[in-house]
Amino acid sequence: MEKNVINDRIRGSLTGGAIGDALGYPVEFLSWSNIQNKYGAMGITRYDTADNGLAFVSDDTQMTLYTACGMLNAKKNGSAIMPAICEAYIEWLLTQIKKNKKGFNQCWIGKLPEMNACRAPGNTCINSLMDIMNGKEPYNNSKGCGGVMRIAPIPLYGAVDNRMNIKEACLLAAEASELTHCHPLGYIPSAFVAYLIYRLSQDIQPTRESYRTYIKDGLSLISDMYPNHRNTVGEFILLVDRAMYLAKKADDDVQNIEYYLGRGWVAEETVAIAVYCSLAHFDDFERAIIAAVNHSGDSDSTGAVTGNILGAAIGYEALPDFYKENLELHDVIIHIADDIYIGMGTMDK
Repeated sequence: MEKNVINDRIRGSLTGGAIGDALGYPVEFLSWSNIQNKYGAMGITRYDTADNGLAFVSDDTQMTLYTACGMLNAKKNGSAIMPAICEAYIEWLLTQIKKNKKGFNQCWIGKLPEMNACRAPGNTCINSLMDIMNGKEPYNNSKGCGGVMRIAPIPLYGAVDNRMNIKEACLLAAEASELTHCHPLGYIPSAFVAYLIYRLSQDIQPTRESYRTYIKDGLSLISDMYPNHRNTVGEFILLVDRAMYLAKKADDDVQNIEYYLGRGWVAEETVAIAVYCSLAHFDDFERAIIAAVNHSGDSDSTGAVTGNILGAAIGYEALPDFYKENLELHDVIIHIADDIYIGMGTMDK
């Protein structure tokens, strides 16, 4: 694949995720009926911008950018990736609890006001990172989606010139999620999403059918990766299979999501919704993102993961301009995407 194509795919995945996050963030805690009452029968289809004219992103995009910075710091310092990602997450934590960052200042994005804003951070992420910061091992049985919504930079980094093989990227994505979410369904779906993003970002001309194949192959891979969690993986596979079946007709997105896939508060449901939306509307990013956020659930996270996946398939240039305009942190996202492509950070602390 030509270098400029993979760079465009990285930009597309990170920006696509931020688009889904920003579109879904204002309706994250609204029921579908309340969304319709506020935005009309079709739900929210364009940004609900703040007073400064920008569409705010949530903790999903904040943590995604910290994942990227952690990896890039490891590359710069010649250190192991996972501890660097964990340290980056601690830096994010300090922006949320407003504690002194002394000793935790490796990520230049921590100086940005937008990255210090509190945007509905997940309790599991906060509590687990507090434990880590205080020298304790996180202990929870959470399978919330706070792990899977932040891992896109890992497969994107690994896919460039095969810096990591696909299994390594999937395992690292799962380990990054397991830092905070300890239930197998809190981190195994991350390995699956990493597989999809890795494959799509490397595919010169992905199609709906090739994407369907990647979904099946990704499910096979996680079955092989986690033999000790066969029943848990089986539950996840059944839900994703249901999403694939529903995507064949896609006659009523809201009903298909809410009645058959869930609300997206837990990782397996978030991923199933993202698979449904990205597969059903593979050739229409706008429609996919609108479907991903218009339901009575965790709209910003389902939008973010859908955008990460589909953005990796179509690239930045194919994203609708009206979603790229007025997107908070747009230029920062592009900068970090380009850093992922070249494999090192280019912004001084």
